[in-house]
Amino acid sequence: MGFLFDGLDAEEYDRNYRDADLVKRILHYFRPQAAKMGIAAAMISAAALLEAGIPIFISRSIDTLRNDTSMGRIATTALILTVLASCSWIFNLIRQTFAAQAVGDVVLKIREDACDAVLRRDMSFYDQFPSGKIVSRVTSDSAAFSQVMNLSMELLSRLLLVTVLVGYLATVSLKLTGILLALAPIIMGVALAFRAIARRTITASRRMNAEVSSHIQETVSGIGVAKTFRQEAAIHQEFLGVNQQSLRVNRRTRYVFSSIFPILNVLAGIGTASLVYAGGIGVREGELSAGTWFLFIQGLQSIWFPLTSIASFWSQFQLGLAAGERVFGLIDAEPRVIQSDSQRLPQLRGEIRFVDVDFGYKPEEPVLQHFNLHIRAGETLALVGHTGSGKSSIAKLVARFYEFQRGQILIDGVNIRHLDLSDYRTRLGMVTQSPFLFDGTVRENIRYGRPDASDAEVLAAARHIGGEEWISALPQGLDSPVGERGASLSMGQRQLVALARVLLQDPAIIILDEATASVDPLTETLIQEGLDTVLAGRTAIVIAHRLSTVRHADRIIVLRKGQIIEEGHHQHLLAAGGHYAELYNTYFRHQSLEYIEHARKAA
Repeated sequence: MGFLFDGLDAEEYDRNYRDADLVKRILHYFRPQAAKMGIAAAMISAAALLEAGIPIFISRSIDTLRNDTSMGRIATTALILTVLASCSWIFNLIRQTFAAQAVGDVVLKIREDACDAVLRRDMSFYDQFPSGKIVSRVTSDSAAFSQVMNLSMELLSRLLLVTVLVGYLATVSLKLTGILLALAPIIMGVALAFRAIARRTITASRRMNAEVSSHIQETVSGIGVAKTFRQEAAIHQEFLGVNQQSLRVNRRTRYVFSSIFPILNVLAGIGTASLVYAGGIGVREGELSAGTWFLFIQGLQSIWFPLTSIASFWSQFQLGLAAGERVFGLIDAEPRVIQSDSQRLPQLRGEIRFVDVDFGYKPEEPVLQHFNLHIRAGETLALVGHTGSGKSSIAKLVARFYEFQRGQILIDGVNIRHLDLSDYRTRLGMVTQSPFLFDGTVRENIRYGRPDASDAEVLAAARHIGGEEWISALPQGLDSPVGERGASLSMGQRQLVALARVLLQDPAIIILDEATASVDPLTETLIQEGLDTVLAGRTAIVIAHRLSTVRHADRIIVLRKGQIIEEGHHQHLLAAGGHYAELYNTYFRHQSLEYIEHARKAA
C-alpha cells in the first residue's frame, strides 16, 4: 500500500497526537456549548426510552389483541403508537437542532483559531509550504471532525436504546438474550481492531485532497503564464497524474472501509439465524408468546444496528480525528520568528543597526555573515548588487519576516526581538515589485493600511503620489474595481495604488523592493515625483533597478555575496571605478538622459 502514499508525507510542522489528547482538545471547544449539549443529551435519553418502549408496547399489544380484537382496542393501540412515534420525532428534532447549533459554533471557533494561526505564521512558513494545502486545513479539515460529535450523539442514542431494551429482554428470557449478545464482543472487537488502518488510510486521503487543491490553486493562479507559453497540455497531463493518484488513494480507502461491513454482516447473520431458530422453538413449545418472539426479533434489529455501526462510527471517528490532527498541527506549529518581549516604542525615529548578523534561509546556505550596517533615521539608503547578493534579505529582516541566526538588529537602539511586532509593523511600509491588491475598489485598497481613513484622506494620498491624471484615467475613478490580484489595472497603476496605500499609512520606515522596476518611464516619473515627498523625513531602504531611484538616495550600499564592498554617493562611486561603476555601465547607464539623447542622435 505504501506506493499509493508516495509524496503524501506529513508536513514538517505536523504532529502525532494520541486519540485521547485529540478527543480532550475537541471537547474543550465544546465546553462553552455545555448548555446546548446538555439539552441535546436529555433529548437523546428521552428519545431512546421512547424508541425502546415502542417495540415493547407492540409485543404486548400483539398478545392482547389475540384475546381482544375489538375496534376500540385496535384504535387505542394505533393512537398510542402514533403518540409515541410523534414524541420520539419531536425529541429527535430538538436534539438535532441544539446539536447543530453547538457543532456549528465549534466549527466557527476552530476556523477562527486556524485563521489566526495562518496569520501568525512567518513568511518563511509560506515559502516552504503550499498555500493550497494550508487553505485545505482551514476549510475542509476544520469541518470534517465536527462529524465526530454528530456520530457520537447518534451512537449514544443507539447504545441507550440497546441498554434499555436488553435490560427488559433479560427479564423475559435469559436464554434468548444470551444468544442475542453472544456475538456482540466479537463484532465490537473486529470493529475496534479496524481503527489502526482506518487512521492511516483516512490521513492519506486527506493529504491527497489537499494535494489536489494545492495543484488546482497553483494552476489557476499561473494560468496566464501557462497560456503564454502554450503549456495547457502539459498542465493537463500533470493534473491527470495527480488526479490518478488521488483516485488510487481514495479507492483504496473505500475498499478498506467497505471490506469491514461484509464481515460484520456475516457475524450478525449467524446471530440472527440462531435467534430465529431458538425463538421459533420456544413459541412452538409454549415457552414464549408470539408477542415476545416478535419483541426479540424487533430488538435484534435495534441491537445489531449500533453494533455493526461501530465500524462505520470508527471510520468516521478516525476521519474526524485525522482532520483534527491536521488542523491542530497548523495551530500548534512552532513560530520561527521568536519574540522575547513586546515593547512598544512611543515614537519611531527609524534608526536601524545590523550588528554582526548571520542569516540564511537555510542554516547550511548563509546569505549574510557577520553583517554590519548602520542606517540613520530619515536616511534614504539604496541597495544595489547582483541577484543573490542579499538586498531583499536585508529588507525582509528589517520587516521581521524571517529569523536571523546570530547577532542583533536594533531599531532606535532596541533589539528587534524585544518589539511588539504588531505595533512595529504599523510604522513600517513596504512596496514590492509586484504589489498584491485585494479584490475590491482602488479606494478600498488604498485604505487597507488605515481602515479609519476618510475618503478625503484617501483622495489626497492618491493625488499626492501620482497627481490627478492617473485617477481620471480609471473608468470609475477611485471606485474602479481592481479585479482579482489587481488584474483590471496595469502594472504601473498597481504600483501607484500600493504607494498611495503606504503613504496613507504614514510609516516611519519605508521599504521599496524594486518598486519601479516593472513600470513604464512615464509612470516611473509620476512615482518618482511622489516618492521625493513620501521619503522626506522617513527612513527608506530602496532596492533599486532604476537609475533615478539610485541617484536620489542619500547613500548607496553595494553588496556582493552578503558583504558590503562599496558605499557612498552616486558620483563618488562612479569615480571610484569599482563594482558600482560596473553595475552602472551594465544596468543603469542606458537609463540616463545623456545615453538616451546620444542613442536618439545616433539613430
